[in-house]
Amino acid sequence: MDVQALARVQRPWGWYETLSSGQGYLVKRLWLSPGQRISLQSHRHRCEHWVVVNGEGVLVLEDATIRAEIGTTLFVPAGARHRAEAGASALEIVEVQRGAVLSEEDIERYADDFGRL
Repeated sequence: MDVQALARVQRPWGWYETLSSGQGYLVKRLWLSPGQRISLQSHRHRCEHWVVVNGEGVLVLEDATIRAEIGTTLFVPAGARHRAEAGASALEIVEVQRGAVLSEEDIERYADDFGRL
């Protein structure tokens, strides 16, 4: 896949792009603008594995808050509430999704800074 040909999907918190996909998996690159965060959310049909590749911030998994810095990893089981938040600099995460349904429709939002509940 030509990296230059990747389409970025703009979101209020930043953007994401799909890096790779195959049977039962999808790999995305998430870029959160400084001070922004994604929804507090869960997924019914997939788990996710996050790797912080640039920046700093906070990762939330259920009731745990984890400092996000380069090299931090987080496994998000299906059904677990989770969120990522950039600090003073942008936060870049590589996300590997695995499961039967790997679409944006498999997002249940509990809190969102942009009114997308």
